[in-house]
Amino acid sequence: MSMRPLRLREASLPLSFAVCGGLSLLALGARADAATLTGNAALTTDYVWRGSTQTQGDPAAQAGFKLASDSGFYASVWGSNVEFAPDTHASSELDLSLGWTGKLAPDWALDLNVLHYRYPATTRDLNWTELNGSLTYADRYWLALGYSNEALGSRDGGLYTQIGARYPINPRLRVEAAAGYYRLQQVYGDSYAHAQLSSVWAIKAPLELRLTAHATDSAAERIFGDDYAGDRIEAALQASF
Repeated sequence: MSMRPLRLREASLPLSFAVCGGLSLLALGARADAATLTGNAALTTDYVWRGSTQTQGDPAAQAGFKLASDSGFYASVWGSNVEFAPDTHASSELDLSLGWTGKLAPDWALDLNVLHYRYPATTRDLNWTELNGSLTYADRYWLALGYSNEALGSRDGGLYTQIGARYPINPRLRVEAAAGYYRLQQVYGDSYAHAQLSSVWAIKAPLELRLTAHATDSAAERIFGDDYAGDRIEAALQASF
C-alpha cells in the first residue's frame, strides 16, 4: 500500500517553482548578508517518517545542505531514497525548504518554514507543500506543528502535532523522546498517533550513532497497512558538517 494517496490531482508547479525560486533568491541575498553553509548525511536501516516507514523497512542513504544567513533566514535541500507502492514508481524524495529561525527570549527559539516534498520520476503527482513551525525551550523541549491543504499529496488538509524532549546523560550520550498526532480526517477519514525513543552516541566528531524505537497506534495500521506502520527499530550512522 502506498504511503501517499493515489488520487490524481492538478500538478503543483507554481508551488515548486516558488520554493525553488526562493532558494535562488536567498542564495543571491547571501552576498549582502553573511551566510553559513552546513550539511548532513546519514545511512539508516529504515527511513521512518512520522512513525511509518518510507522504504518498506529497507535501508536509506540521505544527505542535505542548509544555507543560513545571520538574520535567521535559511534555505535547505535534503534527499533520500524511498519505496512506495510499485505503481507509483517513487524511488527518491527531495525536500526543499525556506524558513526563518531565531531567539524570542534567552531560552525560547522559534523556527518557521515552508517545506516542499518532491518525488521525481513518478507516474503520479505525489508532490505537496507544508507549513511548519516549532517552538523550542532551553534547546531541550519542543512543540512542532505542520499544516498542509494537500497533505500527503492529496487535495485535502492535514495537521501534524509533535511534542518532544532531549536529555544529555553525558557529553557523548543523550536520549530523545517524541510523540506525534497526525489528523488526516479529510484525507483518510481517520487520524493516528505515534511515539519514538532514541539514544544518540557521539562516536567521534562529526559522527553519531542513533538507535530509535518507533511505535504507532492501530489507526496508523488501518491507514497505511501493517507493512508500513506498527513497531520497528531503526539504526542510523549520521554526520553533520
